[in-house]
Amino acid sequence: MKTRLWTVDKNNVDNICCPQLEEAAKLLQQHEVVAFPTETVYGLGADATSDEAVDKIFKAKGRPSDNPLIVHIGDVKQVDSIASHIPIKAAKVIDAFWPGPLTVILPKKDYVSVKVTAGLDTVAVRMPSHPVALALLKKVSLPIAAPSANLSGKPSPTHGQHVMKDLEGRISGIVDGGATGVGVESTVLDCTEDIPVILRPGGVTKSQLEAVIGEVKIDQALLDNNQAPKSPGMKYTHYAPDAPLIIVQGTEDFLQQQILKYQNEGKKVGVLTTVENKGVYQADAVIVCGERSSLETVASELYSTLRSFNEYEVDVILSESFPEDGVGQAIMNRLVKAAGHQFIIQ
Repeated sequence: MKTRLWTVDKNNVDNICCPQLEEAAKLLQQHEVVAFPTETVYGLGADATSDEAVDKIFKAKGRPSDNPLIVHIGDVKQVDSIASHIPIKAAKVIDAFWPGPLTVILPKKDYVSVKVTAGLDTVAVRMPSHPVALALLKKVSLPIAAPSANLSGKPSPTHGQHVMKDLEGRISGIVDGGATGVGVESTVLDCTEDIPVILRPGGVTKSQLEAVIGEVKIDQALLDNNQAPKSPGMKYTHYAPDAPLIIVQGTEDFLQQQILKYQNEGKKVGVLTTVENKGVYQADAVIVCGERSSLETVASELYSTLRSFNEYEVDVILSESFPEDGVGQAIMNRLVKAAGHQFIIQ
């Protein structure tokens, strides 16, 4: 399969005809799979109303079909065709945070494919704020199912070239709109409960949600494989680079001791750190991931940093840990999954 590549300037997409998006939209309407940028990560899109199209997503990613997908829309009015009803608190967060990095779980109608919802009676919906995503979704005029545009289990893509590296020859096209912004996937909020529950932390924080709707819970069983997952990203290991990743909780000196331990075993060691500690560690590859003083920069660069370790062919990656305040919760959620819950604690 030949993968088409369209380059679109996100700053001009509203002011030009954009024939690239016309071509991409036509392919989506023909039940093909097309990757496109959102403000979080690149999504792998297909017509959410078509079993045939959704099957192509799972095939391209190598993703288990019992993991539900998020439905992306370009107009908030489309929610009425997807959800059987919209609870009051859901309506409030939709009004406050859409378009943006928030996915809302709602009671479903049968409009979208059962393969999108993995047989559940709920559906996950979001309206992205990225101008290229919105322009494409409006041209398609269909709800588009779109998990992250990477091979299943690998770090999510935040640049078009990440998608090309993973999926060239496996999908029909890639809309390259440059680097994404938030860098970690959307917050997933289950609004089918009396007290909404965060099933996946992301770009919209718990405190931001509570400022709008009051009490919000955090699901404590995100990786409980004995339950059918209601949210994308709950069931399987994700985001992993090629080398094993281990999170180190302790001082900089303690992390350096771990580096030496692995090097003495003959292993090539990579370290994930921040600008503040750039010159602290002596390892085979020290890669900076944003600034600890601004966790939003860490989130934005996290997946790109994890992918970059592959170029150094390290045997093990040791990562600093981060405070779980605000977006830090999403950062640690992704790191823990990428590490398969492997920690070294001082």
